Amino acid sequence: MKINCIVVDDSSIQRLTITKLVSENPNLSLVGEFSNAIEAKNCITNKNVDLVFLDIEMPVINGFDLLDGLKAKPQVIFITSKTEYAVKAFDYAATDYLHKPITRERFNVAVKKAMNFVLLGKENSDEESPFIFIKSNLKKLKIYISRIKWIEAYGDYVKVITDEDNHLVLSTMKAFESELPNDKFIRVHKSFIVNIDKIDKFNSKFAEIGTNKIPLSRNKKEDLVKAIENT
Repeated sequence: MKINCIVVDDSSIQRLTITKLVSENPNLSLVGEFSNAIEAKNCITNKNVDLVFLDIEMPVINGFDLLDGLKAKPQVIFITSKTEYAVKAFDYAATDYLHKPITRERFNVAVKKAMNFVLLGKENSDEESPFIFIKSNLKKLKIYISRIKWIEAYGDYVKVITDEDNHLVLSTMKAFESELPNDKFIRVHKSFIVNIDKIDKFNSKFAEIGTNKIPLSRNKKEDLVKAIENT
């Protein structure tokens, strides 16, 4: 599992430093980097952002002002060259507070804290989440529906791709589709069923989930548009 993150700092040198650390950490996926709070707010509002590496001192709108303007706040790791902001930072329930210059070791400690928060949140939400049981490798596995990314035909089997793993299940696509809520999953191709909530973008040929391109049948685009509008 990876955390979707953004970097917000008006210094191009500092952004380069942080984005390099992000790229070297296997638990992070960089959604974007921004030099000002306005662009960052737009990204947080319209994309799935779990974590913000946030500089406090920025022109016009500082880091605290950015957070004050958000309805739903992601996790925040503050980054600053001044220690006097530490107390106020934790008033904002900061995951961590990094003082420049940042070492890789200290950065990774902060990321580990963020990962623990995400995992704890998933565990708590999963207790109330719908699930199905699948039989894979002679074992029955409990799979939370919200974690399924897509299902694809695989000979006499279907392959179930989740946030954590892949599973082969002896089943037809039609039979497996009947086990899923039709308001969350849609058959976009004879060989693919996708979780609508996992789709990042799509065009006339593909639905994209992360870096994966799922083929989209010509007559299914309109169905997909309607399904997304109704979610």
